[in-house]
Amino acid sequence: MSSANIKRSIVRNGQKTSVSLEDAFWDGLREIATSQKSKLSTLVRQIDQGRQGNNLSSAIRVFVFNQLRAQASGAYVHAQQAAEHAEMR
Repeated sequence: MSSANIKRSIVRNGQKTSVSLEDAFWDGLREIATSQKSKLSTLVRQIDQGRQGNNLSSAIRVFVFNQLRAQASGAYVHAQQAAEHAEMR
């Protein structure tokens, strides 16, 4: 499994800048944008506006991680509710 950072250029606040992320985070970010029916640039802008002190690459990693964690938590709760519902029958 490769952990090399991939540097990509993005437009941020009307200016071109580069962001270095591992390929898995780029993939995750694209998947989140697709699921939200959003452009990647729009999602990055939202992350950029909401970050608190950390650099943009770190903010994107934290965002992707938190989205994955929320998704996993929701799937766990859904499975638990389904199991409880099946037991009631």
